[in-house]
Amino acid sequence: MRVVFFLVALFCGFSVQAADRCNTSVPTEMVDVGDVRLAYQSIGRERDPVLLLVMGLGGQLIHWPDEVVKPLCEQGFRVIRFDNRDVGLSAWIGQPAPGINLAYEALRYRLGLTVASPYSLRDMAGDALGLMDAIGVKRFHVLGASMGGMIAQHLADIAPQRVESLTLIMTSTGAAGLPAPSPKLLELLARREAPNREAALEQQADLLAALGSPSVTDDRQALLHEAQVSYDRAFNPQGVERQILAILAEPSRVDMLNKLQVPTLVVHGTADPLLPVMHGVHVAAHIKGSQLRLIPGLAHRFQEAFKAPLLSAVLPYLQEQRMEDDHLANL
Repeated sequence: MRVVFFLVALFCGFSVQAADRCNTSVPTEMVDVGDVRLAYQSIGRERDPVLLLVMGLGGQLIHWPDEVVKPLCEQGFRVIRFDNRDVGLSAWIGQPAPGINLAYEALRYRLGLTVASPYSLRDMAGDALGLMDAIGVKRFHVLGASMGGMIAQHLADIAPQRVESLTLIMTSTGAAGLPAPSPKLLELLARREAPNREAALEQQADLLAALGSPSVTDDRQALLHEAQVSYDRAFNPQGVERQILAILAEPSRVDMLNKLQVPTLVVHGTADPLLPVMHGVHVAAHIKGSQLRLIPGLAHRFQEAFKAPLLSAVLPYLQEQRMEDDHLANL
């Protein structure tokens, strides 16, 4: 009986320590990387392996749900989440990148012509690498979602000796011929001008609803609240336009992916309206040795109903990679 009490006390004590260690309310810090000042949070112990989270188009670090971040940290990772350039609390040092007409460049994209962009996804990967340099992290794991998955692909190409593993969620190779999103969804993505705060919140709620799974009924007030939290933290529609241009200007990454030799897990939803499921299948097909996990019904958002399936797909893989790190460290 004493053994039982001891084990219960040990387990409970571990749970409390993990909860304290993995507090997602840590202060947001700032670091200068080249032409940008990046906002980031470091969650977990400094001695733990680092897992860098890279968010997608227009997403801020707060859009990595705490219900996802905490289990990642409790598994033994130091989780770093940050605002990409042009969103959230990240800012330009001096003048921002020059503006370009999004409507004109989008038309050129549809016609198969080259697209001008103030910066590239590879530049954004350089930001992430600069963040790791600035906080003294030599090797790290990367988890990227959507555009963040595209940035993560470039990270692994730029610094394969530093990226321990890739986890790519709802992302793409950018190759021609893959299924396109619906014109209505593209219209919602491009709609960035709003006369006032209320209209901006309604637009964002419309977009969130369109990115959701048809198998889930969204609560409109919950979507508006999510939009409000994001808007009140930071609102930079011109920055999001520049991120869109970076995506449109990006050539296919297939040749780059064919050369990658980084352990990779690809996770994609079968109901993704923005990057239909074949985008994920295509990514996995072009990264040698990669694993593919398809989640039925998952669309292009971290909806509550799919947080558990996502974690079930991601956690065992990351645990395996962390144990491999420990094994190599002990050789």
